[in-house]
Amino acid sequence: MSTTTLTPAPAGSAGSTPPKVRDEEGRIGLRANVRHIGALARRNMLQIKKDPESMFDVLLMPIIFILLFVYVFGGSVGASLGGSRQEYVNYLVPGLMAMMGLNIAMAVGTGVNDDFRKGVMDRFRTMPIARSSVLIAKIVVELGRLMVAMLILLGMGFVVGMELHGPVFGLLGAVALSAVFGASIMWIFILLGLSMPTVQAVQGTAMLVLMPLQFGSSIFVPTETMPGWLQTFTDYNPLSNLADAARALMQGDPVGDSVWWTLGWAAGITLVMAPLAVAKFRKKA
Repeated sequence: MSTTTLTPAPAGSAGSTPPKVRDEEGRIGLRANVRHIGALARRNMLQIKKDPESMFDVLLMPIIFILLFVYVFGGSVGASLGGSRQEYVNYLVPGLMAMMGLNIAMAVGTGVNDDFRKGVMDRFRTMPIARSSVLIAKIVVELGRLMVAMLILLGMGFVVGMELHGPVFGLLGAVALSAVFGASIMWIFILLGLSMPTVQAVQGTAMLVLMPLQFGSSIFVPTETMPGWLQTFTDYNPLSNLADAARALMQGDPVGDSVWWTLGWAAGITLVMAPLAVAKFRKKA
């Protein structure tokens, strides 16, 4: 690899523009940052192309969850909702939309951790690119995977009898809201992937976070029959707000404050976790 030495032009020389010097934080222009994100996202997509098995979770997880919960719990929970299994399908699918982003976000943390162990991230950190662009590119690709999972989830939902009572824009709004919240959660798992020593440690810690959030929410069942202390937890659980907002948007019901709570959670998580993740990425040995 050849090395080019840049010699600064004399001050005041005609037709010369002094080069922009990046500071040690690696700040670059917005246009260059976007270009770097695009190049890194393409690199991540090429990895998926070379390893198509990495898409199995996206392709199979929505199908398994739909079939499992609809045909195992659909009869009893549907009756508690005042209807049948059909009623439960309409309740479950928006909740699973909220859960998809959380499960796919875990793959971001394990992927970042694996890249560091292989030395890929060390190479990126020697390049003249913004450190945040490496992590944002990861999120962009995972959002694409999330959209594939959403399409399969909705397709399976309609196959097993889901009915859309609200406008199509409500459905699109539910998908967009789930994507926004999913992107914010990915910052948590990126920080986790940068902090844990191994992929197994990331997965184990992630499950300790995922299980209470998923099952202590309104994703799978209504919360009215839960004990009072658990209902208090579900009221503040962001997944409950997201699931309730998605149901209201898809069924044409009043959304209340659930959309604003979800957006507030997403903004707060991103504002706190994104700078922490980028700082950890810079300093990680």
